[in-house]
Amino acid sequence: MDGGSSEGSEARFAGYVEALGVVLGHADRQQPMHDYCLGLLMPIDRKSVEPMAAVTAPGQVAAKHQSLLHFVGNAPWSDAAMLGKVAELVLPAIERSGPVEAWIIDDTGFPKKGRHSVGVTRQYCGQLGKQDNCQVAVTLSLANHEASLPVAYRLYLAEDWAKDQARRDKAKIPETIAFQTKPEIALEQIKATRTAGLPQGVVLMDAGYGNDTRLRTEITALGLSYVAGIGPNTSVWPTGRWAFASAAWQGYRATTEVASTRLAASADLGEGARSPPAG
Repeated sequence: MDGGSSEGSEARFAGYVEALGVVLGHADRQQPMHDYCLGLLMPIDRKSVEPMAAVTAPGQVAAKHQSLLHFVGNAPWSDAAMLGKVAELVLPAIERSGPVEAWIIDDTGFPKKGRHSVGVTRQYCGQLGKQDNCQVAVTLSLANHEASLPVAYRLYLAEDWAKDQARRDKAKIPETIAFQTKPEIALEQIKATRTAGLPQGVVLMDAGYGNDTRLRTEITALGLSYVAGIGPNTSVWPTGRWAFASAAWQGYRATTEVASTRLAASADLGEGARSPPAG
């Protein structure tokens, strides 16, 4: 322990960033990443590359601006590999206070004033508690009672963005990125995290995800338990029962719902449903 000294904190920060640098693929990216991470920690209003350059290299602002811009926008390093390395370094520290107990699926919103940032559109923003101009990312975090750590992070690309080729080209969105709903993104993250062998926990999600029948069914099929917020129009059926559509649904049979008859009314998520125990 360094007792909270600035020298000790700086040394731990430098060591942490250096350890992350092994996944960057090129030694020349190490210093820009250090400066970018430092800029994120600095007390500045705008966390974009220009003010970061001014605060991290006040004598070489133009050169540092170009270096950071290239690192963020053009250097071909993998965000998935970076998140994997972060988990490798940070999870042991989190687990010293207890095992992972939950996988938390959630939105992270970033209010925006302009219209040019990738994925920005008028949608619900959790930071503001209302619909507004923002970007939204779908995240999966591992958590215990003391801490949480994002292990998957994907920007949500609304359908109007996904279908606008001109905006896609200008923002350099890869052709492999197609429109997916937030629950579809979350399911991919859950499957990838399970495949990676990270410590398992109960999947927690609010009604924005819990209302999605396919997501809940797939989580159960993966052998995971969940606690989900659900809306007042979502039916919960005893194990082994089939839900049949009403005449208003034009006779189509609804998807089988395997769920517990017990509602998690006292859960922190509010009105919710629990999955059957895994295994």
